[in-house]
Order: sequence, then structure tokens, then C-alpha cells
Amino acid sequence: MFDFVLDPAYRLIEALSHVTGAGLAIVLVTLAVRLSLLPLSVRVARAQRIRTRLAPQVDRLRTRWKNDPQRLLREVNALYAKEGVGQFTGYLPAFAQSPFFMVTYRLFTAAVIAGHPNLLLAQSVLGVPLGEHLAAAVAGAGLVSPPVLVFAGLLALLVAVAVIAARRVEPTAPLRRVQLLTPFWTVAVAAFLPLAAGVYLLVSSAWTTAERAVLYPRTA
Repeated sequence: MFDFVLDPAYRLIEALSHVTGAGLAIVLVTLAVRLSLLPLSVRVARAQRIRTRLAPQVDRLRTRWKNDPQRLLREVNALYAKEGVGQFTGYLPAFAQSPFFMVTYRLFTAAVIAGHPNLLLAQSVLGVPLGEHLAAAVAGAGLVSPPVLVFAGLLALLVAVAVIAARRVEPTAPLRRVQLLTPFWTVAVAAFLPLAAGVYLLVSSAWTTAERAVLYPRTA
């Protein structure tokens, strides 16, 4: 699906890796992606503030049209539309970011890209190939070995970022338990992904946590 962008992305990361190293190249590309998506995140934050301001009006509509769900839906949508808030605005950053993650995953799992060998798979971070998986590292080098320690360090950093993100969940937020666990999905996913994709997840999730701290400041 994303094959048409694989070759340019491959050439970009390969060129950067000759200057900065493969790991730092992934970090820089990830930061560039997240920076390009910042306007969407700002738009989502604005929409959330509008929804908070409109909450009393929405409650009144629910009381008035509680016996007519279709009318209630139309009235709520009309209220949001009047303020320029889309129904799916909150999902824009995730939708926009997913293609970049899929391209990163393919870059470090495909043996051949655009007809030529994928040399990125041979590059490494701290001696671990970027295309390596945790399970392969355990099978090849043992449970207590330098490659496994690199993966353990990556997962530990992901846990630390997830803990910080979870602590920012407001106590009165709906579905709080789900929201508390959501940041930890990156840890579970990274355990089964190539090292390169795990690095992408770490940088991206850290950016998300910092971004939300700025755009959604907690009230005392």
C-alpha cells in the first residue's frame, strides 16, 4: 500500500545514517514527522476546549431530547458544526501518523526495496541490527546478553514515558481505567517489533506526552 514512498524514505534514512548513524537518523525523521503534524494536534486541542465550553449546552440537549436519540444526535452535531468542530477531529493525528509508522515498519522488515537489497537491515544501534526482534535476540544470544539488554533499555524507556503519560490522566475523566492503560500499548507492541520500529515508537510517544503537557495543561 505504501510501496511508492518506501524507496524515497529508504534513501533519506540511508543518507542521514551515513552522517548521523542509523539510530539518530530514525530519531530525526520521527521528529520531523511529528513536527509536521503539530498543526493537526493544535487543531484537536482547540476542538477539545470548544467541546468543554459547550458541555453545558450538550447536557441541556440531552435532557430535552432524551426520548428522541436521532433528534439529539442532529442537534449535537449542529451545535458542534456551528463552532467548527468535526466529529472525528480528535482522531486526526493518529490517522495522519499511521502511514509513517507503517513505512518505518516496512523499511526494517523488507529484505528488498524497489528492487535492491535493504542495506538498512545491516545497520545497528549499540551493536544490535535495526531489523532485529527481541525474540530473535533472545534465541540467538541468550536471555542475558548485550542485544537483549538494548531491547530491555528501550522497553524501560517506553514504560517510563507511559507512566508519565498515565499520570496526566484527569481523575474525573470518563473511562479513566482505559485511559490509564492506553499509554502502555507501545510497550507491548515494541516487544514484537524490529528495533527500528521500537525507536520510532519511543520518540513518537515521548513527543506525544510532551505535546499533551503543553496543549492540555492540567488545572489545579
